[in-house]
Amino acid sequence: MKTSTRGSAPSIAKEIRLSLIELKQIAQVKFPTRWTDFHLLAFEGTYTSPDNKEKCVQTALALIAGNLYRDAPVVRIHSQCATGDVFHSLRCDCHDQLHLALRTIAELGTGILLYEHQEGRGIGLMEKLKAYELHDQGLDTIEANLRLGHAIDHRDYQLPVDILCSLNIRRVRLMTNNPEKIRALTSSGIHIVERLNAEVPIDPHCEDYVTIKREKLGHLSTQPPASVIN
Repeated sequence: MKTSTRGSAPSIAKEIRLSLIELKQIAQVKFPTRWTDFHLLAFEGTYTSPDNKEKCVQTALALIAGNLYRDAPVVRIHSQCATGDVFHSLRCDCHDQLHLALRTIAELGTGILLYEHQEGRGIGLMEKLKAYELHDQGLDTIEANLRLGHAIDHRDYQLPVDILCSLNIRRVRLMTNNPEKIRALTSSGIHIVERLNAEVPIDPHCEDYVTIKREKLGHLSTQPPASVIN
């Protein structure tokens, strides 16, 4: 088990108002998949609030393929989505984005997928399902979160950034449409040499969801929301 201590990524800690106490590598295993053979590393980060009164523990997985240091690797930060990733729900595009990232890394021969345990933009599975109930009543994803008393997006990306820093990765090709992920990396001193689109075909069941991400959350896109699977 490998351990890093406070100070791995000081600039991002200021950005999201958390301070790293300790970063542990819990396990490392061979991880063959349908796309390619990965090495899977499990990480646990312990953080404290600015007043040092609260501590939290976050966990994430890093699926690594190829030589990360020969050139800027593809990096995808993917938030856990049991409904999409496991059950293939069509209410979101998470499953397809996950597979796109794994396939792209395999095709290019090098990259890292950081799978962060922040279900439902950080509110957890049960609260996410409550939000789905409100979606069925006509509220969009932002309105539902606010109705339940949550922030629009509870996630932070400090743990993925700290993992990248612990692996000495400072130049990346980031696969994302989310400007918050771009800000998290650049504010930590990680140079994004290229942004790769994380766009996938849009199923009619999640067209409104994707549209809200673009129009209200500022997600980037090269295609209009109307590119729908018929």
